[in-house]
Parts: sequence; structure tokens; C-alpha cells
Amino acid sequence: MAKDTLFKAVKTKKGSFVFDEKTANVFDDMLIRSVPFYSEIQRMIVELTKSFVRNNSNVYDIGCSTGTTLMNLAKNIDKKGIKLIGVDLSNAMLRKARRKLERSGVSDRCVLINADVSQDFEVKDASVVIMNLTLQFIGPEKRYLAVSRIFSGLRRGGCFILVEKILSNDAKFDEEFIEFYHAFKMRNNYIRLEISRKREALENVLIPYKYDENIRLLEKSGFESVDSFFKWYNFCGMIAIKE
Repeated sequence: MAKDTLFKAVKTKKGSFVFDEKTANVFDDMLIRSVPFYSEIQRMIVELTKSFVRNNSNVYDIGCSTGTTLMNLAKNIDKKGIKLIGVDLSNAMLRKARRKLERSGVSDRCVLINADVSQDFEVKDASVVIMNLTLQFIGPEKRYLAVSRIFSGLRRGGCFILVEKILSNDAKFDEEFIEFYHAFKMRNNYIRLEISRKREALENVLIPYKYDENIRLLEKSGFESVDSFFKWYNFCGMIAIKE
């Protein structure tokens, strides 16, 4: 696994973060060192998927990046007629995912698609749809369309698993939580300069919602049963069921 040093030596500009080849090459290390309880979130996603997946249905990982979630699902789900579909806008990420799935011996169980869910992609006959740290990269003006398409493509009783970086409902907590988050990253051997440069590069690229804004978006899109299954300061995992 290549170590993430993207922001150690190169100056950044506001909003310059891209999911290109350089990012894809270090993305697995970036996630492990930047997302609190990343391995546990992955385990929980598999656990929740196993509860809701149904025979002869599709399972989508939208924003599948390097294919870690797809690989974990393929190794742990044995329902009949399941198609695991990874969707990503970045060809660099999909190339990385393809190699990972091939090395893991599960590429025959997975389909990878280059598409933008907020523009030209429809979810079909799904029992589970996953967006793990993905919706936050879709422009706010396009999020309702993206989530509505997910709701439309889900079977009754199917679930939407959403993991996001969030803002606090009460703004006075945000500064405190961000400091705790930066401390977490420093414990994982990022230096303050890297943290500052990456934050600048992500400005207006990653746009988090408040927790309540995410809940309202899910409900507006048609979901009636919504709850959280994970919370760590400014990170949250939510699950929504199509009744």
C-alpha cells in the first residue's frame, strides 16, 4: 500500500483536490489514516448489507473508489443471483478497483461502471445501495436528484447506507470537533502542514451537510425510516429504508 504524502511537499490551491491517478495510488492509505474507525465502518456496512440484501437483486456501491467495499461484500455475501455493482466517476479509481478485485479473486462477482449518479445513471432493482463518503462530493444542488434516483431504484424493504462527514447542528461544536479530528490525523502521522493543505484543497469540493440536513434530504427523497448507525465527532453513518 503506497503511503499518502500528496500534501507533504506540494503547495495546494483552494478547491484543487481531484480523484486522479496520484490520488488513486495512495487512496487506501489516505482512508485508513483519515477516516476514524474506517475498518469498523467497513465491517458494519457488510453486516448491514447482509441483513437487507435479497436473492436476485443488485447491490450498488456508488463512489466505489478503489473497490474495498465491493471486495468485502464479495467475500462475505452468498445470496443467490446477487450482482455487486461499483460506480465511480474517476477512471483512475476504477482501474485501481479492477486490479484489487482481480488480486482478491472476486472480479467475476463485480461489475464496475464509470458514471455520475447525479447526471446520467439510474439505480435498478437494488436491495442495498451504499454511498460511503461520496454524497459530500456531489454539489448540493444535485444531491436531491441523486438520492431520489437511489430511492426509485430500491426495492421495497431495501436500504440506503450513507456515510458522510457532517457539520454539527450547533455550530459551536464544529471548531472543537475539527480540532479532535486533526488530532486523530496527527496520531496517524500526518503533520499539520499536510492537514492544512488538504483542507484547503478540499474547500468547495467536499461540502458537508449538517446531520439534520442529511436526514431531511433522505425524507424528502421518500425514505420514511431513517436512523444513524455510527457517529464519531464530525463523521456519521446513516441508514434509510424504503417502506
